[in-house]
Amino acid sequence: MTTRTDGRLQRGDQTRRAVLDRAVDIASVEGLEGLSLGRLSKELRISKSGVFAHFGSKEELQLAAVEAGRAVFVRHVVRGALRTRPGVERLWRLCEDWLAYSRDRVFSGGCFFYTVTAEFESRPGRVRDALVETHREWRDLLTRTAEDARQLGELVPGADPALLAFELRAFLDTANAVSLLEDDRDAPYAMARTAVTARLDALAPPDSPRPWAGRPSAEAG
Repeated sequence: MTTRTDGRLQRGDQTRRAVLDRAVDIASVEGLEGLSLGRLSKELRISKSGVFAHFGSKEELQLAAVEAGRAVFVRHVVRGALRTRPGVERLWRLCEDWLAYSRDRVFSGGCFFYTVTAEFESRPGRVRDALVETHREWRDLLTRTAEDARQLGELVPGADPALLAFELRAFLDTANAVSLLEDDRDAPYAMARTAVTARLDALAPPDSPRPWAGRPSAEAG
């Protein structure tokens, strides 16, 4: 009995993962409104009742997709950076890994959150609330990392961590948007990397470490 129960649970987990893997990729291109239990059931050849059993409604599916997208983002952008030294090295790594995450099309539509945030930014509700939370997590991580760099003397005392985080996100999001619009995986990311480098250079004291110096450009992969 235990073996049969464990087997069913394992198959259920596999089904849920398969559905969410496909859901986040669709949403990165078409938005969360492009998701439906029927569509996922048909594409994955899973019974609609089986898909419904895991999510129950379209909104629950959308919320699960946001959480799944967040997990992918953390794995590709955040986790490696948190293993590096606090300060400008970590700040630089966050930007580099974000550019690679978008450029390498971890999601078919580039940054998952860029697409779905534009879709829900003026639509109150649970999905928007979940997106606001993930947005704040990313913003706050960049801000805290910039503040650490300032406290370590790796940014000038007058540097504004919140403003720097805003500027860096603007460079990254613009690279993602232009790359998708113009179908160009080279120039937008190279320009974003140059912009990030110039901004950090301008705020770094002369004797501060510069982990971006002598590194290959983002498009080199």
